[in-house]
Formats: sequence, C-alpha cells, structure tokens
Amino acid sequence: MTAIASVIPLPRAVPSVLAVGPFLKNTVCVTRGAEAFVSAIHGDLGTPDAIAAFEASVEAMVAELGVRPLRVAHDLHPDFHSTRYAQSLDLPQVAVQHHHAHAAAIAAEHGHDGPVVALSLDGYGLGPGNQSWGGELLLADGPRYRRLGHLALLAQPGGDVAAREPWRMAAAVLHRLGRGGEIASRFAAIPAAALLGQVLDKGLNSPPTSSAGRLFDAACGLLGLHLVAAFEGQAPMALEALATAPQCDPAGWTLADGVLDLAPLLERLSSCTDRAKGANLFHGTLIAALAQWAAEAAETTGVGTVTLGGGCFLNRVLTTGLVERLRQRGLTPLTAIRVSPGDAGLSLGQAWIAGLSED
Repeated sequence: MTAIASVIPLPRAVPSVLAVGPFLKNTVCVTRGAEAFVSAIHGDLGTPDAIAAFEASVEAMVAELGVRPLRVAHDLHPDFHSTRYAQSLDLPQVAVQHHHAHAAAIAAEHGHDGPVVALSLDGYGLGPGNQSWGGELLLADGPRYRRLGHLALLAQPGGDVAAREPWRMAAAVLHRLGRGGEIASRFAAIPAAALLGQVLDKGLNSPPTSSAGRLFDAACGLLGLHLVAAFEGQAPMALEALATAPQCDPAGWTLADGVLDLAPLLERLSSCTDRAKGANLFHGTLIAALAQWAAEAAETTGVGTVTLGGGCFLNRVLTTGLVERLRQRGLTPLTAIRVSPGDAGLSLGQAWIAGLSED
C-alpha cells in the first residue's frame, strides 16, 4: 500500500529532497524531478502512533520512489520529533522557517517560480530569534525570505493554554487597552481570571505573539464565544459560522512601519453585545486591513502575486473576502487547492525551499 497521498507538479525539476513537516497535522514530502510526493496526514507528533506512522511514511516513500534524498528539510523548532528525526539522518539539513514554508507551499502548488508577497496567518510558528510568529507579511523568493511586517504583538497569558482558552487573549486585549481592572469581573465565572490582571502587569508567563490565530481567539473572548474551548480552533470556527455578511469598520486598524494593529476593532468588539454583528465586523474589517497591508507591500516591492497560507485560511469567509479585495486592487492572490493551507501542506513548502537551496 502506497504512503503517497498526493502528487504535486513543481515549477521545475529540483534535486531529490526529503521534508519532514511540522509537529501538528504532520505530513512528509519527497521530491523527484519536477514532482513532489506528499504523504497522508499522520496527526500531531505527540503520540507514539503518529510518530510510528511518520517514520514509516518516510521509509516507505523513499523506497517506493527509488530516490536517495540529497538533503532533508525541517522546521526551525528544535523540540519537534520531526526536527530531531531529520537531525538523526546522515544528510545535509535545511532548517526552514514555518511561515516561509507556508508561502512556498502555495507558490509551488501554483507552479509559481518567482517572488511573492506572502500573508502567512496561523496559530504559531517559531521565528528565527525564538519569537512566537503567526501573523506574518513576508517577501518570499524561493529559498530566501524577508519579513516585511507582522500583526501587532499581544501578550499570550498562560502560554500555550491560551490557544484553548480564548478569554485569556481577550484579557490580554483589555490589559493592552489599559482596562486590566475589568478582567476579574468580566470573566468572574473563571477562577483564574481573578489574578490574571496582575500576571499581565508583571509579564509572567505571557510571551508576546504576533499570532493571527490568537487574534481570532481574542475576538471570540471579547464576544463571549467559547471562553474555554473543547479544542484549539473551536471558537474561531464558531465565529466564522456567525459571519454571514462581513462589514468593515474603516477606522478599525492602524498600519505603521509594517505593523498591522487591529486594536481599534478589538476595542469596539469589547462592547459589542450582538455576537453575529461582532463576527461580521471582525471578518470584514480584518479582510480590508489585510488587503491594504498586502497592497502596500506589493507596491513597495513591485511584486503583485500574493500567497495566502497558514491555517487561518481554512476560514472560507476570510479567504473568499480577501481574494476578492486583492483582485480589486489588481493583485494576483494564490490560495491552496490540492494541499491544505495549514500545517498539513507545510512539508511541500519545506521541500520546495530545500530543493532550491545549495548545500
């Protein structure tokens, strides 16, 4: 039985490489000539079953394709099993930044062999200085990229737990707006809320993040939507389902020195009692803000092709609206088609970057 789930034509032939993918929704990819072969999803590499499936796929795909990879690509994160596996191989290694890989995956799938302005929006990816990235505007060109901008930083109180407790990101917004004193009463039903204002005051276990996923969580928390979620992404999915007619607040964001700040929108959501209205306002304003952000970058760089990569683009309201806005501005948006825009498509981007890299 084949381990290969999909075959993606590449823009051009590259040396055979192995890409071992990310931690979440892991896939692996092997290139042969001008084709990339992507595995089925193994799941998150935190269970013995997923790890076993991952390692079996690597061995089976290399054997089935009859190739000897010249190098191996992996994520920057040193603690992923996939990274440690890559480092255990007797091959030259190419460490690929997470959001660069998202951009490359979209470009490769479209046969685009040239520079792109990349909107890479997701929950988390490690930046080159160990920062928490997730709302990134990049200029990506094959194996190279440059960070043009990012979403305004927000504290992530509790670290990773905030991804499953949107009230925490809402609390971070209130604190940033100078309204930290409201946290305890606003979330009185949640015991941890009593002291979170003080935690944010002291900056304890509240790493800054540019994550678009956490921005969605903040909006959900402010609207009282799944304050404590059963799983990561539950609240943003519910927010998307409520957005039937997106509306834009033209005063909902600021843009300076490449930093896109949605604080005005979030402040408005903090007093919004109609969840559906809030969902429409959030989506419509975010779409308009992202379109302006990308358009200004396109004008500055002279690059008119824009990739939409990262798990946030599983949101159809966001993706459809942004594609329309970008086209209206004369730009060419590229979206995921055969591979996921999220982490399940990341190995394709890693492979394309590694294929273009020099030892």
